[in-house]
Amino acid sequence: MKNQICFLLMVAFTAFSLTACGGKGSKASDVVETTTVVPFAKGADISWLPEMEADSVKFFMVDGTEADCYDVLKEAGVNAIRLRVWVDSSKSPYQAKCCDKESVVANAVRAKAAGMDIMIDFHYSDWFADPSRQETPADWKDLDVEGLKIAIANHTKDVLNALKEKGVSPTWIQIGNETRPGMLHPIGQLYNKDGNIEGGWANYVALSNAGYEAAKLICPEAIVMIHIDNAWDTETNSWWLAEFKKHDGQTDMIALSHYPQAHHEKTWKEMNDLALNNVNTWAKTYGVPVMISEVGVKPETGDVAIETLKHFMDLMHNQTNGNCKGVFYWEPQVYGGWKPACYDGLGWPSYDMGGFDKAGKAGEIMKTLTK
Repeated sequence: MKNQICFLLMVAFTAFSLTACGGKGSKASDVVETTTVVPFAKGADISWLPEMEADSVKFFMVDGTEADCYDVLKEAGVNAIRLRVWVDSSKSPYQAKCCDKESVVANAVRAKAAGMDIMIDFHYSDWFADPSRQETPADWKDLDVEGLKIAIANHTKDVLNALKEKGVSPTWIQIGNETRPGMLHPIGQLYNKDGNIEGGWANYVALSNAGYEAAKLICPEAIVMIHIDNAWDTETNSWWLAEFKKHDGQTDMIALSHYPQAHHEKTWKEMNDLALNNVNTWAKTYGVPVMISEVGVKPETGDVAIETLKHFMDLMHNQTNGNCKGVFYWEPQVYGGWKPACYDGLGWPSYDMGGFDKAGKAGEIMKTLTK
């Protein structure tokens, strides 16, 4: 595929709390001005790569030549890499074999050598953090809010300093992963089946801001952001962002996940159109741009998957008025039924939204992402 050249967009970001956009001003001494020049991110989260390589999974260029996965992604037009980091996966009951500080740093060094921008995704857990689980790391389970703030800050600074020592400066830093229900439960939990938890928002925002401030301390030029799922969900996420703003949450950008073929009632086109409207609305309301830090489609649906992703990419490129700064595909390098060892232990099927074909090459999905 002949790669198109991405034109550079100048993005001037002023680090401020979302509350500063709604009438409350920030003190001048509290404002850190950052200017970062990056292309529209056509990215990939490839955090499973070290475990795949340990399992001897091979990757191939378009001409069939065996190659490093980074070279395959670069040939396909990927210009940014997202890497998740867990606190101590050895303390998780699932015993995952990736996403520790050392593997994240090693992967980030490879991404930099490939000329790619880098996003670091802090889960603040010993395993996956998402709407179904926001588990406090084992070593932090006895801490109160103040103790957790210190632990978050120390962990954030430790990972970012390790990257800095290797000459890596992340372009984006994500504070928490899909934190719609909060993070570090139960202390940072926002709600349960009975509704909002008293003090939950104050606790969550205090924890999130601790990560934000630590990230800015080490990487003042980075774009630091919150992350919630379901880009299509206007009602829930509008409520969430309003609460985050009301409680003085800090962010430079809003990161969203979007899986347009995952809804049982809405069509993929409805999902994409809702996401478009929300990106523009939330960017305007809160005065910060948006990143789609996770997207995925279902390869088994064939041309429908390609049409779904193409439609979404066209919307994010052409109809968001610069409000969307990029799209990251989640674990596109997975193919051939590979799955991490922890999935076997849990009896889970392999991930079914990879973007490589059966021959280990970047497939039509990747071409659509980067076109």
